[in-house]
Amino acid sequence: MIALVLALVAGAAVYAALAGLRLYRSEAELPADLVLAHEIGATRASAPDRAVDRLGMRLAPLVLRLMGPRLVDRKRRRIDQAGNPGGLTLQRYAARRAVYGVFGLLMGLVGIAADSLLFTLLVLAFGWTAADLSLWQAVRDRKRTIERTLPDFLDVLAVVVSAGLGFRQALERVAERYEGPWADELRITLRQMDMGVSRRDAFDELRRRNSSEQVDQFVTALQQGEELGAPIADTLVQIATDMRRTDAQNARRQAAKTIPKATLATIGFLLPGTLILIAATFILGADTDFGSILGG
Repeated sequence: MIALVLALVAGAAVYAALAGLRLYRSEAELPADLVLAHEIGATRASAPDRAVDRLGMRLAPLVLRLMGPRLVDRKRRRIDQAGNPGGLTLQRYAARRAVYGVFGLLMGLVGIAADSLLFTLLVLAFGWTAADLSLWQAVRDRKRTIERTLPDFLDVLAVVVSAGLGFRQALERVAERYEGPWADELRITLRQMDMGVSRRDAFDELRRRNSSEQVDQFVTALQQGEELGAPIADTLVQIATDMRRTDAQNARRQAAKTIPKATLATIGFLLPGTLILIAATFILGADTDFGSILGG
């Protein structure tokens, strides 16, 4: 029975390899917008990612249909929050999920044939989550970078606005001097405003693309100050001050959480090891004859 399963797995693996090679070498007939997204992203993606994307691009529409509209919208927003790392698009994400999923299933069959439950669970979990792990990490890194950049940016923006420039011109001038995800988000917002989108709608989109509480605080305070007619420079300075105060509170909160973790690590690992070392020292120092005790 095991030999039959191994033969089926080997045959499936050979077939998948040949089919993958044929798909890799062939040109997929994709809609024009998907071709454009794929080619633009390919200039920024790594070679392994491009290979995976090319293998799974034919299966991307099927994966998107299986995901359903609700999950597709959630993943699209997640990709926006990650800043499209490496030229990632929704179709590229679906292609990678298809390739990793097929790989996980094939290796899961190998684990079943080898009667290894742990290996089977691990490879199935990898196939299910591999496409999301890098996306999740990219969202966290980008959020951390934006929150670190935002207070200083607001201080500089307040100085430029106080010098007499309008908010729109000051925002563009300061954004040109910055690099990174926050500058990219501002350039997107400015381009939307150039295309006729109102300032409120453009900043609402900025808030939607980011999961940071500080970005939400910035947009909310900016819109409230505009409605109430408050001076924009004073509003920016107040937002930056509140953000730094929030950062300090979060740092103290994280430090307070670290103390119990360090104590638990000390009790769980260092203390037993120290007790064993002390006991072994006493036993060895007492010149105990273990042979007589064991009856040897």
